[in-house]
Amino acid sequence: MPVDPNATIEISAFAWVPPFAEGLVRDLRVRWALEEAGLAYRERLLDAAAARPDEYFLEQPFGQVPIYNEGEIRMFETGAIVLHIAERTEALMPRDPAGRARTASWVVASLNSIEPMINELVGIDLFHAEAEWAKARRPGAEQKVRDRLARLSAWLGERDYLEDRFTAGDLMMTTMLRILRHTDLVAEHPNLAGYQARCETRPAFERALQAQLAPFKKQDRAKAA
Repeated sequence: MPVDPNATIEISAFAWVPPFAEGLVRDLRVRWALEEAGLAYRERLLDAAAARPDEYFLEQPFGQVPIYNEGEIRMFETGAIVLHIAERTEALMPRDPAGRARTASWVVASLNSIEPMINELVGIDLFHAEAEWAKARRPGAEQKVRDRLARLSAWLGERDYLEDRFTAGDLMMTTMLRILRHTDLVAEHPNLAGYQARCETRPAFERALQAQLAPFKKQDRAKAA
């Protein structure tokens, strides 16, 4: 389906989240991609603690954020959305078939080969740390993350990026590594820590991060008033 150049892009996001989730909510991935592509967008803010309106499930079957609306295009799932945006700009995806294929591979790898292991560990640490089952499970969960980070570090080596330049694959992978910020697991691999920092110094990332944090700060000021 051709993209309507006059259509307004809208994404959904949360109006506020607890501090441990600030800068980690998945709309950051889409905001970052849009910033890299130079595409303007508006946000539809939801109350994270409230039940989703029934009509929202017609856009996102699982009630999560973000959704992405652009004219007749309706999307959910960040990997799909980021690839959709990447296909429109060489800033996120090379134009040659081989480069496009590698970019798509890294986007999917971040979601399938990295994120599940990280999320299991984070779920234990942030939500179930005192449960006996979690204490028993944590060493194995951490080892899985260590194994995947070791393989990622070995691949990266002395490269600046996963391939020969920054792509949507690096964008997605960086957002995965950020989830581990409550641990020292990334720092154990200096090349991964440097890689994450390199990606996070991109101006588009900073704009996306500040855009996500802006409504949180507004809510915090209102509560303090």
